[in-house]
Amino acid sequence: MKRIVFLGILAVFGLFSAVAQKMTWSRQYEEYFEKYKDVAIEQMVIHDIPASITLAQGVLESGAGKSELARKGNNHFGIKCNGWTGRKTYHDDDERNECFRAYNNVYESYEDHSRFLVSSQRYSRLFKLKRSDYKGWAKGLKACGYATSPTYATKLIDIIELYHLHRYDKVSKYDRKQVSWMRQGFGRPVNEFNKNYYVIARRGDTFRSIAADVDVPYKKLARYNERDKDDVLAEGEYVWLKKKRSKAPKDYKGKPHVVAAGESLYDIAQHYGIRLKSMYKMNQLPPDYAVQVGDRLRIR
Repeated sequence: MKRIVFLGILAVFGLFSAVAQKMTWSRQYEEYFEKYKDVAIEQMVIHDIPASITLAQGVLESGAGKSELARKGNNHFGIKCNGWTGRKTYHDDDERNECFRAYNNVYESYEDHSRFLVSSQRYSRLFKLKRSDYKGWAKGLKACGYATSPTYATKLIDIIELYHLHRYDKVSKYDRKQVSWMRQGFGRPVNEFNKNYYVIARRGDTFRSIAADVDVPYKKLARYNERDKDDVLAEGEYVWLKKKRSKAPKDYKGKPHVVAAGESLYDIAQHYGIRLKSMYKMNQLPPDYAVQVGDRLRIR
């Protein structure tokens, strides 16, 4: 009798443990989805793979882009070599030092993930499912052998539902400019922050020289950065590729910027991707105010 009671307690404890292990919200996951949602939607439009599934697989397989495989090989979907003739990287997985596909950028990984599913007979039955059937896709991927983990489908579904990724399965429009920047085919890195994109100016750069690389008219670049179109940029300056926002990201709430020596209000606004007029308004500053070392400025 005692043994039965003990086993019953263990069963209940196991149930509570399973509930406790339910996925919790992660800022890194949220930022990952914001960064790659347009690419996932583009791939859905082209190949009919639900964007929710692509994003959930990408964030899970790559650890929100932080895994060794993602960092070294831009591989966000854990796809192994298997006849691959491109660049390769090696990583311990089911076995030691296994061969994985490596890409020049994350966009190539998303493209190859789509081709991998579309071209394989193993996954052909998934394309008979409705685009809205993310549960069917998640279970089908596991059943077809995409991953060995017995909880793979459950994890994908939990991610999709926690972050409401299924909302992207209903849309067909995406920001083509952001997708273009994700390709990073311009000879200079494109960075993302505060729901915007920026490049870092090189010595001798002008808005014209950067515009030629990033496919944005130089007059617009100057306007987005609140500068004259003919300005020569200082090496290391942030140059924003879209209109700046009115506030810093949410995680800066209650964290003022302390002005350091040599900083101007414009420098601070550029650093956080905030419009200069918003900095004045948030801090209730007169138009002719010159910041002082040690000033504590609101950025959100």
